[in-house]
Amino acid sequence: MKTCLKCTCGHRIIRRDVMQKGQYNPHRIGPDYVYIKYRCSRCKKLGEHYVKQDEWADAMLHDAGTEANDEERKRFSTLGEITLNEMRSFHEALDNDAILLELKSDKDAQT
Repeated sequence: MKTCLKCTCGHRIIRRDVMQKGQYNPHRIGPDYVYIKYRCSRCKKLGEHYVKQDEWADAMLHDAGTEANDEERKRFSTLGEITLNEMRSFHEALDNDAILLELKSDKDAQT
């Protein structure tokens, strides 16, 4: 079962991108389909999806909200933007597997 609809560029299609929605049954026998016509908000291309009626849920078009609570949002806003030096050091740590070992030790400490 699908949980979301995506454009060919990979961007998730949400309710505001939908231009037309309707029922579609090509042969009068067999499953009904939900027809969705959309314009991607990222690449601006037109596209369409056909989803079986029994697999369709309106939640597929809802925007995925953030999981961060107010306290986390405040903390993230004080951190500022990620600098180029921070990115370089992170990638160097990944190359040395130091980050992976640190993450594994954090996970072991939590359990």
